[in-house]
Amino acid sequence: MERVLLIDDDERLAAMLVTYLEARGLKVEHRRDATTGLLAARNGGYDALLLDVMLPDGDGFDLCRQIRATSPVPILMLTARGDETDRIVGLELGADDYLPKPFNPRELLARLRAILRRATPAARTNALHFGRLVIDRDRRTVLVDGEVRPLTQHQFDLLVALASSPGRVLSRAQLMEKVRGEELEAFDRSIDVHISRIRSAIEEDPAKPRRILTLRGAGYLFVADPQ
Repeated sequence: MERVLLIDDDERLAAMLVTYLEARGLKVEHRRDATTGLLAARNGGYDALLLDVMLPDGDGFDLCRQIRATSPVPILMLTARGDETDRIVGLELGADDYLPKPFNPRELLARLRAILRRATPAARTNALHFGRLVIDRDRRTVLVDGEVRPLTQHQFDLLVALASSPGRVLSRAQLMEKVRGEELEAFDRSIDVHISRIRSAIEEDPAKPRRILTLRGAGYLFVADPQ
């Protein structure tokens, strides 16, 4: 049975959702504030989270960021605020979906089941697997031994560009062509810094990298199976 953590201070709504979702085969646990919610999320081994944006002791966006920094668990955010900016912020912080209140419980269930399906190993067809290292392009997460290693947007895109062509030397110009964004000029000037930070996130010993090698005067090389 899939386990869901609901973090919402609306006791009436929470009681209704627990009853509704458990009648449809899910096990739901409820926490009413950010403090106990974060503790449960870190220790509970849940399959998905339902997270309210407005909590009595904190901001749901900040809670989403904290959870996403250490866990790839699917997150569906709930809010009474239907502002488009809020939806964008939630998704940028790592939420998988966003549902404004009031909502139909059937829609919530459908969205919840959708993110649960996407989170199963069989559904993650857009992930790159290199032994202990997994790069999930759909969810934009990097895991080493199952632990999330946080990277910036540019660093993630750079890692994907390298890992998509293992064993091939890519010059700075080729990487810049693959990695497009709003800060290309700044990114180009600091590419070595980004590479260094990626190494710190994924290498066993960043000072002696085995995954991402520098070929002086040529570019960078991603090694799929370092010996």
